[in-house]
Amino acid sequence: MSGLPLTVAIIGAGPLGRRLALAAAQVGCHVLLEDVMPANLHHAREALRQQLSPDALPSVQFVSSIEDAVRDADLAIDCVPDELESKLEIFCLLDRMAPPRTILATPSTRLSITDLATCTYRPEKCVAIATEPGQLMAESANDGASPPLQVRVSAYTTSDTVRIVADFCRMLGFSPQFAPDTA
Repeated sequence: MSGLPLTVAIIGAGPLGRRLALAAAQVGCHVLLEDVMPANLHHAREALRQQLSPDALPSVQFVSSIEDAVRDADLAIDCVPDELESKLEIFCLLDRMAPPRTILATPSTRLSITDLATCTYRPEKCVAIATEPGQLMAESANDGASPPLQVRVSAYTTSDTVRIVADFCRMLGFSPQFAPDTA
């Protein structure tokens, strides 16, 4: 993962997953969007076809298995419900199927990234993006400044992981603010 663009796996093609896929594709990432529900994937495909330029659309692949999504991923973001059981299950699957270099990120405001990270073989590569509904797709402030985005890290998170996640957040137009996990 020497530089950008990144290969980003997004697990869950609901509203948040679709918005993240759109934003990542627009900034030049290769995106693999996965959902276990074929209807969600179909709706995502149609929505992104309408929203992406013809040049950016080929950078998004729609896949039906987590394994296919994370096989070459530099960053895997789960967009499953913010419930402990769902997050634990998806983190275990991602950890098992993704290459060792893959960073695991989860949008969560209430779950401990330390707890989730310690259930993996890569706790140094796990972060939580602390989001409120809609924050990930917020527009830049009127003064042109990048809106802040809090990223929670555990005591295990490495500086390399922080650097890559910070670069990704900046690519999406945010000003990442890293904070220790307190959940």
